[in-house]
Amino acid sequence: MTEATNESPQREEQMIEAAYQNLLNGYLSSNHRKKVEIIEKAFRFAKEAHKGIRRRSGEPYIMHPIAVATIVSQEIGLGSTSICAALLHDVVEDTDYTVEDIEAQFGKKIAQIVEGLTKISGGIFGTHASAQAENFRKLLLTMSSDIRVILIKMADRLHNMRTLASMPPNKQYKIAGETLYIYAPLAHRLGLFAIKTELEDLSFKYEHPEAYKAIDEQIEKSAPHNQEVFARFAAPIRERLDKMGLKYEFKARVKNRYSIWKKMETKHIPFSEVYDFYAARIVFECPNEADEKRICWNIYSEITDLYRLHPDRTRDWISTPKANGYRALHITVMGPDGNWVEVQIRSRRMDDIAERGFAAHWKYKIGEGEEESELQAWLQTIEDILKNPEPNAVDFLDTIKLNLFAREIVVFTPKGELITLPNDSTVLDLAFTLHTEIGTHCIAGKINHKLVPLSYKLQSGDQVEVLTSKSQQPSPEWEKYLVTAKGKTRLRAALRHNRRKVIDKGQAQLTAFLEQNNVPVTNETMTRIVGSERVPNKEELFYMIGNNEIALSPQILKALRPASHGILNRLMRPFGNRSKQAHDTAAPEPATLPAHDIDYKKVYELKTVDGKPNYKLAPCCHPIPGDDVLGFVNDNNEVVVHKMDCETANRLKASFGPRIVQCRWETKSATFMATIAIEGIDRMGILQEIIYLISTNLAINIRRLDVSADEGVFHCELDVLIEDTEVVTNLCKRLKKVKGVNSASRVS
Repeated sequence: MTEATNESPQREEQMIEAAYQNLLNGYLSSNHRKKVEIIEKAFRFAKEAHKGIRRRSGEPYIMHPIAVATIVSQEIGLGSTSICAALLHDVVEDTDYTVEDIEAQFGKKIAQIVEGLTKISGGIFGTHASAQAENFRKLLLTMSSDIRVILIKMADRLHNMRTLASMPPNKQYKIAGETLYIYAPLAHRLGLFAIKTELEDLSFKYEHPEAYKAIDEQIEKSAPHNQEVFARFAAPIRERLDKMGLKYEFKARVKNRYSIWKKMETKHIPFSEVYDFYAARIVFECPNEADEKRICWNIYSEITDLYRLHPDRTRDWISTPKANGYRALHITVMGPDGNWVEVQIRSRRMDDIAERGFAAHWKYKIGEGEEESELQAWLQTIEDILKNPEPNAVDFLDTIKLNLFAREIVVFTPKGELITLPNDSTVLDLAFTLHTEIGTHCIAGKINHKLVPLSYKLQSGDQVEVLTSKSQQPSPEWEKYLVTAKGKTRLRAALRHNRRKVIDKGQAQLTAFLEQNNVPVTNETMTRIVGSERVPNKEELFYMIGNNEIALSPQILKALRPASHGILNRLMRPFGNRSKQAHDTAAPEPATLPAHDIDYKKVYELKTVDGKPNYKLAPCCHPIPGDDVLGFVNDNNEVVVHKMDCETANRLKASFGPRIVQCRWETKSATFMATIAIEGIDRMGILQEIIYLISTNLAINIRRLDVSADEGVFHCELDVLIEDTEVVTNLCKRLKKVKGVNSASRVS
């Protein structure tokens, strides 16, 4: 690979053996079951395979696999299987040995991991890595079948970053960018905080060397002052901790260089204005795990007795740990210099797990067990992370919604192109994703060279070939095989060519059915069936009948019989009588006696007792306390409340006067949903200001938020929980004062 160093063969041999011995010593001091023989065998095999090959730095190539295996063992905490795979990870790629050779020598499991590492090296993080970075990250996040492949690859990357100085500048830039974009966020997801921090700083160092140097110098320059401030801050806390009789470590942890730089860039501030670039950390010794939570909260109590607590920045990761196993109690208090200081309170066990992830799980596991069983438990944790990701877990990719990753799969075309699809996607989804013509003529698929039906659900990592036939025609039943919106839309478009035939067929079926049952085939009859089946028009009705989506049953005939409360139904029809809630406003015919337990001569008090209201809110106008309202007594003796100016209420008053009751709101005993419409001139940060005003300043709960912007004008509609109209009026007034907001009003 490059020219040899000046080291003699004997010195090089000593260097290799010393590095290997360091690896072995670390493994022997761990809690793993000792399988030194297979590690020794893997080392000798790799050493022989890489014999005569050198790295760009000039050192023997075998030094790299040894270093990766050392990281895997001592910094990530994996056992013999992973150590062997790390030692062998470049053998298949760089030498004449095959995966079959590895399997014959070391067994199937090690061979599978080496094969996975070889695939990643060649096809995923190769020359096209930058263009495909988004898909690769998703692919990594779905590769939880054996997480060791990713972990060893991360160890490989960490060592490459540590030795990046020997690479030419263009390679440095590419590798550093890829590391920052893919590996550092993934390390965070896996709970490997120490590795994540080092990867970020190393990437930053090579991508922005001048900025890195400047921040490094600033940290050094400000260190004496910061140490003095921290000493003043820590002194009274130490006194309290000593009185508690704790054995503890209390130190200031400076933010890594990359995090400081990112904050400076994001907020457009100089280094001197980054006030929270260090956090205080208290790590206490606690032999009994059961006492950890109590001690953490005792420390919290002592600190908050000394310093003012920031009310919105307390994070209890003890009661509800993060999915990657992180536990700690974070509080923020006002320091002696007037700046906020974050204090992280952890036990020694919590600290180890926070810093080293899986490595600490080994240290604290109870009893001895095979690597496989311990790994399986941890894999389950990783799967939980993927299913329930935390919004702030990957700060560098804060614009990426990680929950999408858990719901997506990545498959390969025969040419190796990556296609991202939603989870549960089928061969047919892939076909329509590629092209409408491929979708409409799809007959089956080949998954990893095996024939499967078009309804087959794809798995992440599958290599898929779509088989087509010119004679194939799309079928309406295909829709149940599709999960992608694109697939469904394209299928429906293709089916429209056949739609007319289906409509004619459905119309003929319905006509014959009505004639058989002596029902006149008139426009009125068709209109009533359209209404009873809740379809938009006759054409859709005929189509659904022809497509067997609506059965011609006696139920249709029942809808054609005269209804006793047809008058009210006609009144309500323009106001959405399809919904079940609207039927709550319906009354029986006027001849029916009104509810005997409601005094129509008195004002009906609208109140809530034990969480149960004595009324129902009409869905047509959504009244809230403070609105002028009236009540309509329905057939179930329920008072349905309408706004006084509601059109439905006006119709009810005109036609069903005896069932109307005067109402009055008693107290603010509950919250109600109100919809606010906001319009204005779009600008950077306006949505953030609106949300901050509503949630923080006014302490109003937002339940739904829908925002769109078009050519500089934004429209926002949000549902909020409020007590009465006074709150709504005040909210709208405050919203109109936000710069750029032209109107804010409640909508029914």
